[in-house]
Amino acid sequence: MLVEERVTMAPSSESELNAGATGLENIEMGAARIRVDDKKIINCRADLNQLFPLKYDWAWQKYLDACANHWMPQEINMSADLALWKDPNGLTEDERTIIKRALGFFSTADSLVANNLVLAVYRHITNPECRQYLLRQAFEEALHTHSYTYIIESLGLEESELFNMYREIPSIHDKAAWSIPYTHSLADPNFHTGTTEANKRLLRDLIAFYVVFEGIFFYVGFAQILSFGRRNKMTGTAEQIQYILRDESMHLNYGIDVINQIKFENPELWAAEFQEESREMIREATLLEQKYAVDTMPRGILGLNAGMFKEYMEFIANRRCMQIGLKPLFPGAENPFPWMSEVIDLKKEKNFFETRVTEYQTGGALSWDDEK
Repeated sequence: MLVEERVTMAPSSESELNAGATGLENIEMGAARIRVDDKKIINCRADLNQLFPLKYDWAWQKYLDACANHWMPQEINMSADLALWKDPNGLTEDERTIIKRALGFFSTADSLVANNLVLAVYRHITNPECRQYLLRQAFEEALHTHSYTYIIESLGLEESELFNMYREIPSIHDKAAWSIPYTHSLADPNFHTGTTEANKRLLRDLIAFYVVFEGIFFYVGFAQILSFGRRNKMTGTAEQIQYILRDESMHLNYGIDVINQIKFENPELWAAEFQEESREMIREATLLEQKYAVDTMPRGILGLNAGMFKEYMEFIANRRCMQIGLKPLFPGAENPFPWMSEVIDLKKEKNFFETRVTEYQTGGALSWDDEK
């Protein structure tokens, strides 16, 4: 194996720092070849245009898995949902409120995720295979926004009402407002990593972005909508949420791997004080999601009640803590919805919405058979 020496100069100006986002400062003739050890998740000055040799095989595998996970909203028939929605006796007002609130939060939240991903997160992740996955994730976030719009249009819902819920419904507004301080750093064009404090700020914001926003704030709505599908109601909507949940689970796992890799490469960031700050962030987010559960279902419905969601979110919070190496926040919390874990893995579902997945094609459409 040819071993070459490589000298990396610190950037001497803001223009060089910005160039580092594209690797354009490393295209001179005769530059040394990139070695695996030159690559880093953040603060890498190696040429970011060189995908191989891979350093983080898990990032490349997640990109390949995501490409094999392709689907499109318009492949899913919404006629049964529309008939049920138009039937004055089809759904109760409480059931309609749950669906509209979920769509109201989802439709703007995934747009917020996509904007931060493209405009901010991508800039600070300085590894090409990790960026390759981010490009796929960005497409999937656009696909999710497309899906919510498709559901809203199919049901003939008032678009302005749903798309403004984050401004008008307190429990939805509070989740969006909570995320704003943690996106300022990511989106600030003058923010650059490279110092311990800046690196710590980025790590904190990535925990907020992936662990909280992607890994906590969607989960009450997911469980609620999927409960409709389990009762053969709003099956087209529930199918799309099932696929979105599968996508989001992959996004979450990728984000956790990135967070843990940053911790491994920069152990000084993971001090006891920072860990407690991260636990407090997750605690705050859990309380907000519990508040959303009470707001959307003040009375029991679909065999569910707000108390079940309180424990569910405590269980989820404990999982998120453990996934990034933090102590659990709510010892003893259990999962009242074990079927949610099964929904994420389509291969385990044999009788979901009274249809069966027969083929999950790479880059193709889903093929369905009716249950006999």
